[in-house]
Amino acid sequence: MISASARLLRLVSVLAARPSWTCAELAERTEVTERTVRRDIARLREIGYAVESEPGPWGGYRLRAGSRVPPLILDDEEALAVAVGLREAALSGALGGDQAALSALLKLRQVLPRRIAERLEEMDAAFVHTPRSAAPQITSGMLLELAAACRRAERARLAYRDGKGRSTVRDVDPHRLVHTGRRWYFVARDVDRDEWRTFRADRVERVQPTGQPVELTDAPDPAQLVSRSTANGPYPLTATVRLPLSLEEALRLVPATVGTHRPDGPGATVVEIGGPDPDGLAGYLLGLAVPLRVLAPDSVREALARRTRELLAAQSDD
Repeated sequence: MISASARLLRLVSVLAARPSWTCAELAERTEVTERTVRRDIARLREIGYAVESEPGPWGGYRLRAGSRVPPLILDDEEALAVAVGLREAALSGALGGDQAALSALLKLRQVLPRRIAERLEEMDAAFVHTPRSAAPQITSGMLLELAAACRRAERARLAYRDGKGRSTVRDVDPHRLVHTGRRWYFVARDVDRDEWRTFRADRVERVQPTGQPVELTDAPDPAQLVSRSTANGPYPLTATVRLPLSLEEALRLVPATVGTHRPDGPGATVVEIGGPDPDGLAGYLLGLAVPLRVLAPDSVREALARRTRELLAAQSDD
């Protein structure tokens, strides 16, 4: 059996993972009885954790902002410094794992005293970041709201501005946040359209929880969905080609932001690449300088053959 102190720390970690837990869920996660959970909750309250209980069939336990930050024993300035550092790491990707920094920041802000949270909000309003690679900016506040929406496991109402500047309001089932290195994307199921969508996080104007719980049983791979959307979304035509390269080599030749990849045996990869028209796609494929095969559509295959003949004819004339 684990020690009582280790069990308490494990319980704190579980409580911080999402807004609310039933006693039965906590007992299952921590592998103890419900009676032990109730006893441990009482101990956490004694040492300074603000654990609230909610009555009713959907009730349970949740952490709220406390009067201090137990058991780290951080003073106000230290807690603020940690929060600012995590926020910058999430926005800049300086640590390489922005999702980990964002998750840690969510847990910290959940128990920050209000006076420190207000100071952090004031800093958010005052700070201006220079965009990287001309990417639009997103505030850390909105980033945290979207991350919290993904963790709540409930439907949300999204106010969103599309690429043409038109504002819409739609109900979505949040799933994940994905960072491509240039910008953040919010992956969610559009309820009215009944399809999975990617939303540019910097175009989200407001996200509001509805209180309606949802269970995502058909959630896609969020990274692949974003890759497919960013690679082929803006283009009216998509070509499917087979490269005689491994998946790793194909990704170096055709980045994930340009095409979507799937392995086709040990030494080949099928890639879908978007383009404006058959001739434009044919030009891009010729520039890859590998003996590829166009699987579809016929228009791109014919354009590639025509360009190849023209290139050979030009060499013959010389």
